[in-house]
Order: sequence, then C-alpha cells, then structure tokens
Amino acid sequence: MLLLNNLRLAPESVPVQLQFAAGQIAVVLGRNNSGKTNLLRLVAGLTTRANGEVYVDEQSLADVSTGQRPVGLVFQAFVNYPHWSARRNIESPLLANGVDRAERKRRVARIAATLQIEELLDRMPAELSGGQQQRLAIGRALASDARVLLLDEPFVNLDFRLRERLTTELGELLRNTGTTVLFTSSDCRDAFALGDRVTLLDNQQVLQSGSPLSVYRKPVNLRAADLFSEPGVNWLDTGTSYEVVRPEHMLLERDAIETANGEAVSYVIQVNAVETNGSHTFVQGELHSPMASSSSPVWVARLGGMPDLTPHLRSDGALEFFVDARNRLELRDEVADGTA
Repeated sequence: MLLLNNLRLAPESVPVQLQFAAGQIAVVLGRNNSGKTNLLRLVAGLTTRANGEVYVDEQSLADVSTGQRPVGLVFQAFVNYPHWSARRNIESPLLANGVDRAERKRRVARIAATLQIEELLDRMPAELSGGQQQRLAIGRALASDARVLLLDEPFVNLDFRLRERLTTELGELLRNTGTTVLFTSSDCRDAFALGDRVTLLDNQQVLQSGSPLSVYRKPVNLRAADLFSEPGVNWLDTGTSYEVVRPEHMLLERDAIETANGEAVSYVIQVNAVETNGSHTFVQGELHSPMASSSSPVWVARLGGMPDLTPHLRSDGALEFFVDARNRLELRDEVADGTA
C-alpha cells in the first residue's frame, strides 16, 4: 500500500491525502505542467517541488534514500542497457545489491514469466519489439522487489496500434505482480482501459481521486469533468453554476432518449466544422442560448459512425442536438478541499 499524506504538488497547493492499494493500478491523469512528474519524483525520492509524507506498507520513507526505496521508476523512453541481454538487464539491480546467483536466477524467471518474456531472455534489446522492450524495462524495475512501480507516460512515444495492444495486455500483467502502480498519462482513455483508480491533476493540484466510473459520473467540478473527457466538455454559465454536457451524450434524435424514459434537453449548434475518423463523427460549432451569460467557445458533439447530417441540418446551417437530462451535469469550478 502507498500512502501520501499532506501532499502538496507545489508550495501553493491545497494539501491532500492519497492512498493506493497493493496490486492496484492508479492512472494519474493530467495535462502538461499539471504536477504528474512532481508526484512521481516525490515518491521516488528525487528532487521536486512537491512535498508530503510517503509511506509504503505503513513504513515512512522520510529517511530512506532514493536508491534504497522499494520503488521502481520507468521513464517515457523506457531505456534498456543495449549491450546486455534481456536476462542481464533484469539481473542488473540484483547484481548491484549483491544477490546470490541462485536467487537472481529465481527472480529473473519469475519476473519473465509474469511479463511473458521467458523466450526473450537471451536476446539483445535491439532484437526486441517496442512492446517487448517496454516489458523488459518494467521487469528490471520489478527485479529489485519494488513494491511501488512508477510509469511515466510509457505509451507516449508508441504508435497507435502498439499502444492499443499494450494497453490491453499490460494491465493484467501488472496486476499479477501485486505491485502498486502509478501510471501517468494525459489521455483519459488510459484511465478506463488500465486503471482501477484515477487521480486527476490540474495546475499542481489534486482535483479528485476514485474509481474511473465514479469520477466520470460525478466529477467534483468543471475542471475535473473537462480533464476526464475527450474531447473536452461543453459548458454554459447559468450565473450560479455551470451546465455541463459531454460530447458523447449529444444525440440527433429525441426518440432514443424518450424511449429510455428520459427527458430530452435541446441544444442548437451553429455548425462550423464536421470531422470524422471513421468510428466517430465530430460536429463543432457555437451554441445558440439566450439563457447563458457565457459558454465554452466551441461546442462539440461526438456521434458514433458516419451519420448523414443532411436531414437534420436547418436552413440556417444549425443542428439541434438532444441530451438526456440525466446526463447533464450542474457543476461549480472550485479547487479540491483536501479530501481527494
């Protein structure tokens, strides 16, 4: 278990407490300069603006040096020693710690089996695929019996297909290690694909932490909702709060909502652009709403597939979208209060 008490990602941040269970994968989600790196460096014992008390299995790491912490860190460019075999790469922290040969062999075999790279141990890193090299880097981090594994945006430099495949297989492999994993990302899809838990960071502040589904359904404020949405949420200022609509909840047909016993709320968008990637169509435009004092500058609807918009397009170039009132959020834009 990893416990962070009185955590401040920067001196001006509101202190919070975060707790992550053994065997749990926690996706730390945030955009650039949100505090993700500060959080990892604090846990690893490296120089950082963040401060707070770090406990692993109820043991304080305050007086434990970086090299002695039960923490493994894998950077974005998961570097392996190029002139050593995969086996020697995994063995390297064990050799540094003076572990005897029989124990090294046992640990390497166990880690290789967990990460499904047993047949690759005699190969050199250059002979491995990108996904295999990533697993090798993780294996080396686990070899020192790390109880906490820090993965710093490990998918950011991978192509789309490799990223999709690794997302599917990596989660189960990591859970089999029983290690607490902090996996930083700027892509909210990783939270649902990998995470048992998601922690949202913005501007060096922890906004919210919980299961991905609970955070998605009940964001604590506008910033949390927008961060945990791809693309970002649509909003309008009602004067007392923000009325928030996710792009995927905007539909062209009222009937689908009423058939599900929902109340349909209407939004009219003056269309500026339409884009598609095959699986989804994105409609972008400006909101028509005399009730709003202000709104997000661009409203986006994310529609499944490639629907024909022509029958729905009004003569003035606008589209009317319908949202189930149960999916509409009423939020404020307040910072965390330390209970994340």
